[in-house]
Amino acid sequence: MAEFNVNDIERRMNGATEVLRKEFAGLRTGRASASLLEPITVEAYGSQMPLDQVATIGVPEARLLTINVWDKGLVKGVERAILDANLGLNPQTEGQLIRVPIPELNEERRTELTKVAAKYAEQARVAVRNVRRDAMDHLKRLEKDHEMSKDEHHAWSQDIQKMTDAFIKKIDEAVAAKEAEIMQV
Repeated sequence: MAEFNVNDIERRMNGATEVLRKEFAGLRTGRASASLLEPITVEAYGSQMPLDQVATIGVPEARLLTINVWDKGLVKGVERAILDANLGLNPQTEGQLIRVPIPELNEERRTELTKVAAKYAEQARVAVRNVRRDAMDHLKRLEKDHEMSKDEHHAWSQDIQKMTDAFIKKIDEAVAAKEAEIMQV
């Protein structure tokens, strides 16, 4: 039997769904969550650094985030990065502490966030399909080089398609759950 690694295909498809999970964590649903600020990077010490590497993020209340910036010189940069992230948040600076109140989501903003969630889900679906395409191309090469029979090729193709369908279903369920969470008043 030819050399074909299904575990690698599954690992790559899992990677696509994990990226989706992280992107969904950054979509706010009206509740404060430190993961909301995870994707934000700050210009610090001559390079882009994740926010959690230059400050401590806290959630003292359900509708408030606090960011305690370690270096006083980076406070303005952190504030600018939060504003530029286009999350609809307005940071309030008090020395080295930045308070970020989480405003109520209005219906228009909720609809906008569901569209963003759908876009993230579609990117994840495309990533899973790209992994499938790479695997199918690899199978075709193995068959063409006579390292795999037509029957083996057909069997592997069916397995890969089943795996792809399962991951697409998982993505669809995740986006449906996130949209329901966002639209919940």
